[in-house]
Amino acid sequence: MQKRRKPEPIQLNPIPDGNTINGTGATETNLEALQKKLEELELDEQQRKRLEAFLTQKQKVGELKDDDFEKICELGAGNGGVVFKVSHRPSGLIMARKLIHLEIKPAIRNQIIRELQVLHECNSPYIVGFYGAFYSDGEISICMEHMDGGSLDQSLKKAGKIPEQILGKVIKGLSYLREKHKIMHRDVKPSNILVNSRGEIKLCDFGVSGQLIDSMANSFVGTRSYMSPERLQGTHYSVQSDIWSMGLSLVEMAIGRFPIPPPDSKELEQIFGFPVEGEAASSESSPKPRPPGRPGSSYGPDSRPPMAIFELLDYIVNEPPPKLPGIFSSDFQDFVNKCLIKNPAERADLKQLMVHPFIKQSEAEEVDFAGWLCSTIGLSQPVTPTHGTAM
Repeated sequence: MQKRRKPEPIQLNPIPDGNTINGTGATETNLEALQKKLEELELDEQQRKRLEAFLTQKQKVGELKDDDFEKICELGAGNGGVVFKVSHRPSGLIMARKLIHLEIKPAIRNQIIRELQVLHECNSPYIVGFYGAFYSDGEISICMEHMDGGSLDQSLKKAGKIPEQILGKVIKGLSYLREKHKIMHRDVKPSNILVNSRGEIKLCDFGVSGQLIDSMANSFVGTRSYMSPERLQGTHYSVQSDIWSMGLSLVEMAIGRFPIPPPDSKELEQIFGFPVEGEAASSESSPKPRPPGRPGSSYGPDSRPPMAIFELLDYIVNEPPPKLPGIFSSDFQDFVNKCLIKNPAERADLKQLMVHPFIKQSEAEEVDFAGWLCSTIGLSQPVTPTHGTAM
């Protein structure tokens, strides 16, 4: 029997302006065409230089091929794929390569690759950079900028809690996706918020490909415990669902554990080391007895057995949403409350949140996030650390 010839990888060339270009020049990034778009983003000088440096590096990448990558280590797994830190030999660049195994027809995989094209246009200081995507040996490869600080999920495990002053920049990534590309993220959670030793905070793993989402439907895309009530109930959902997920993530990172079911006063005292006043959506505010558990993903001192997933989802749909305890600023508490309104029509939208006093205060404050991150997870800090990048 004749040996079956290995199919050529399907290539997604970097074409940032969205035009279809064939031939050897297809991998060249047109920085002049991007200049206007970069100006619209209202970047500071440091952000602009970094983004232009990334796009210049991207020109060196050329056609992505499976054989050109050398695996360094596994970075993580989830949402239907495994992510590796890799070296791209032709360019010498270190990348993060996500492999998604899919048994699908050629027409479907071609459509997925085409839909991922929009990632070339997602150039923002708040979005993880994209080098390209291709299909080979039953796997979609998505090649991205490597973020040496990992995810905020990992930072939370090391730090216990993340300071309020650092919790606000993720909304800029969501706002950029919505305003510039009409994209919903669909899977906002701490593990999809990446950070690096320069103090940058960026979103990854957002749902640009409807076909990829459909192809991965069996894995129930989006971690269920972060899903909004309307999404869990199977009704129509919009970008307002991302707002809920963001609010839930902010509470988790602020108190150090997944906030459903909410901590009682005893646990809050354990978390913060002293009695905490104010609402925390404790058992007193719930019409039902507090459920006997919590999700297994929490990091706090709660030692109760994990809450069963269906019990957790029922709680999200039917019980009051979590609140921040009174130890946090009134602006931060109000911001979270506006994110975690159960009715999506009453929930704050991105435009309202972008002008909220909590965000304005975060933008005005000088916070050495790079220094905090590097000391927390043991990274070497760059010579020119990033200041003024409060979330």
